[in-house]
Amino acid sequence: MAYWSGAVLIMSLVLVQPAVATVSVVAQSVLPEAVPTGDYPFYDLAVEEKFLTSQTKLVVIERMTVPHLHPDEPQVPTLAWFADREVFDGRLPQDLIRDFVANNQRPSRLDTRFGFGVRYRLVAGEGESDAETSLPMIPAAWLVEREGGAPDIIDRLAFSRVGLNLRADQALLYVANQRPDGTGAGFLLWFVRRQKVWSLYDTEVLWVARPEQGGPGGR
Repeated sequence: MAYWSGAVLIMSLVLVQPAVATVSVVAQSVLPEAVPTGDYPFYDLAVEEKFLTSQTKLVVIERMTVPHLHPDEPQVPTLAWFADREVFDGRLPQDLIRDFVANNQRPSRLDTRFGFGVRYRLVAGEGESDAETSLPMIPAAWLVEREGGAPDIIDRLAFSRVGLNLRADQALLYVANQRPDGTGAGFLLWFVRRQKVWSLYDTEVLWVARPEQGGPGGR
């Protein structure tokens, strides 16, 4: 009797352990991919060139990258989308578009690796902030829009992943600025590298949201 009890116990362990291992592997596979460190210099350059002013004290950033190029169009970018829209008058290299599309098929997770020189806060959706540079928290009252606007707070920016061409001398990035009052805009930023220095070459406005629209509008 003891022999059969031991055999049953061993068989139970053998059957259970693979299931536990499978659950662990599945749990790990659904974790969002981290954004590569090589993308952050382009995020910094985008913030510095397009959004920062001498008055800026805080930049609020979505924790997850956005895999779509319009708030009202949740589809991931495709080669056909770029062909139909003819962004930048069709001047983007095909290898640059392909890499951008491949990198933006799913959200990736941003980390506290920004270096644009102003305090920033990472937030998840509509919830509370889940990461911030190592400085005191800004009171919530500061985020309330005052008469004449609040240029010291950029709330909020959402980034895509960066695409590169094969020669790694051109880059493409999408940035959305959706403000709490419902206004905002979405931009494609085209960077080029000359003599080892990256610079913003051109900007395409993909959508604009105005107060009277109550939401994102077209180009």
